[in-house]
Amino acid sequence: MLLRFLLACSLLLVANASIAKKLYKYQDTQGNWHYTDQPPAANQPTQVRQLKAASKQRVWLEKNSDKAHPGFFARNSYPGPIELAVDWRERENVSASPALPQRFLVESGQSQNLFSIIPDPKAHSYRLSLQYRYVIGRPLPDYVSQTLYKPPLPDTSHFQITQAFNGAYSHNDAQNRYAVDIMMPVDTPIHAARGGVVLEVENDFVGNGTEQAYASKANSIRILHADGSMATYAHLALEKAQVHPGLQVETGQLIGYSGITGLTTGPHLHFAVQVNRGMELISVPFQFADAQGQAQAPLEGMWLNGYASPVSE
Repeated sequence: MLLRFLLACSLLLVANASIAKKLYKYQDTQGNWHYTDQPPAANQPTQVRQLKAASKQRVWLEKNSDKAHPGFFARNSYPGPIELAVDWRERENVSASPALPQRFLVESGQSQNLFSIIPDPKAHSYRLSLQYRYVIGRPLPDYVSQTLYKPPLPDTSHFQITQAFNGAYSHNDAQNRYAVDIMMPVDTPIHAARGGVVLEVENDFVGNGTEQAYASKANSIRILHADGSMATYAHLALEKAQVHPGLQVETGQLIGYSGITGLTTGPHLHFAVQVNRGMELISVPFQFADAQGQAQAPLEGMWLNGYASPVSE
C-alpha cells in the first residue's frame, strides 16, 4: 500500500525563539583580514556586526516508525506545555483515530502517540497531508487572576505607566488589551513580577520602529506561573537577558534590562499577563501590589514604585 504524506506547519505564536550571530572583522598580525562568526582569540581591534535573528522551530509533529499502524506524535522543546491543533490538509482513502481535526495538550518533551492513521482496507493506496498550529500554555478557558504582581522594577525606583489597559495606541488586540507600558530609560534592571519557570527568551533583536514588521522583533522574556498563566516582558535590551528557558525564578529576581526593540517609538517596558484561551493567546486583567501588599489597579499616568519585599503567591 502506498503512503504519501506532507506536514504543513502553521505556528500561531507571533514571537518564536530565535538565534542570532555576530560577524567579526579583524586583521591578524600578518595583515590578513578575517570575516567570521567567531571572535578572535587575541585581544585586538575588532569590528562587530549584529546579524539578523533567525527563527528557530520549537514544536514538531512527527510520524512514528510503525508501518502496520502508522501514527503521529509531537515533540515540544518548550520547558512547559503547549496546545496543539491538528487537521487534514488533504486526504484520500484514509481516516484517523481519534478523528481529525483534534486538539492535544502536549507537555514539554516528546508525547505519546497522539493519533493513528487508518487506511481504507478496500483501497489500493492512500495519501494524506496534515497541518498543525500551536499555542504556548495549557488551555485556561475560565481563568481569572487571583494574584497580586510585584512591580517589575528596581528597588526605590519610580516609573510612570504611559499606557494601561485598553490603551488607544497599541493595547487594542487580544494579546495586549490588558498590558501596561512603563516608561523607563534603556538598561533599567527588570525584575520578575511573579515567580515561575522561564518559557522562552528573545535576546537577539536589534532596532525599533513603527512599521508592522517590528511587531515580532522585540526582545522579550516569558515566564510560566504555577496557575498556568504567563507573564511577558517586552522591548528588552539586546543580549542582556539574565535568564534562560527552563530556569526557575523567584518573585523580584533580576531577569533582564529594558531596551528599545520592536514596535515602539521610545524606551519602555511592556508587561502583560497572558493565558491560552481557545487556541488564542490573550491578555487578562491583573493588579500590582504596593509595598504594604495592597492591590493597585494599573492606570495610565500612575507612578509605580519598586520595592524589595517579595509578594507571596
